[in-house]
Amino acid sequence: QVQLVESGGGLAQAGGSLRLSCAASGRTFSSYAMGWFRQAPGKEREFVASITWNGGREYYADSVKGRFTISRDNSRNTVYLQMNSLQPEDTAVYYCAADIRGTYYPGRSTQEYGYWGQGTQVTVSS
Repeated sequence: QVQLVESGGGLAQAGGSLRLSCAASGRTFSSYAMGWFRQAPGKEREFVASITWNGGREYYADSVKGRFTISRDNSRNTVYLQMNSLQPEDTAVYYCAADIRGTYYPGRSTQEYGYWGQGTQVTVSS
């Protein structure tokens, strides 16, 4: 069982930066690949980025590649999402999630993730 709590969301101007954190409880955090997803009003939840359990590989949606960076600190049970060059289209509720399949390579589908945080709102003004 893993409980996830996101923080760090807020209001940013276009071109600005925010850093999201996701703190996990439970001793098994380091065994899970982790992902970030986002959901804008009226849209489906979409994949943003993911990272393997040991931080060795990172994956990004094309829309954020080169602007966002996912990382993790297993000693702190925390995964991060550094968001730079923010654009209004990045406005959404951002969720972190744990991939429960037990594979090394993280998934991109919401169905592959079994533990979710409550989400944190990110609003980017133009």
